[in-house]
Amino acid sequence: MKEIVLDTETTGISVQEGHRIVEIGCIELDNLVPTKNKFHCYLNPERKVSDKAFQVHGYSDEFLSKHKKFKEVQEDFLKFIENKRLIIHNAEFDISHLNNELIIAGKDKIKNEIIDTLNIARDKFPGSPISLDALCKRYRIDNSRRKHHTALIDCDLLAKVYINLIDQKEPTFIFKNEDNGETKNTFSKANYFKKSYITLRK
Repeated sequence: MKEIVLDTETTGISVQEGHRIVEIGCIELDNLVPTKNKFHCYLNPERKVSDKAFQVHGYSDEFLSKHKKFKEVQEDFLKFIENKRLIIHNAEFDISHLNNELIIAGKDKIKNEIIDTLNIARDKFPGSPISLDALCKRYRIDNSRRKHHTALIDCDLLAKVYINLIDQKEPTFIFKNEDNGETKNTFSKANYFKKSYITLRK
């Protein structure tokens, strides 16, 4: 099964306050193995980046003003994610921003099946920190490149976290499970998917 690990960066938290997307990153997984297929773009949000958001990702208004607007990349983005499950950490945030961009562009909202790794982590580790950094620390995943929140780096880290969350073998550079086909884990991936995916069809 092909899945897309997805992350966005924005000008601020709330779409109700007019905030927009400044970066989209996507990494394709094929049966949990990363392929060479990626989608990445910086976007001109047509508004200023908030101070708090700038502290998170470091993208200045001047830098972003030189890039394409969402409407200019929307077809390529939608084609890339078409008919694939989306893997997102705190999916409500990213999907609300993506749907806002699609509505502005006159397009339908995203209808993909969505797995929210935040929900999986909350179920597996109740009461424990479940941020992406906290999960990297738990699974001993090197996140030293994460000086700022940037979409592709976060996607790479989330792909490794996701594989660990569903109790696959701790990922190597090529993310292969070397159990020779034997299933030794008691964790049910299917059961977590029932709890943790959302399909947005409104």
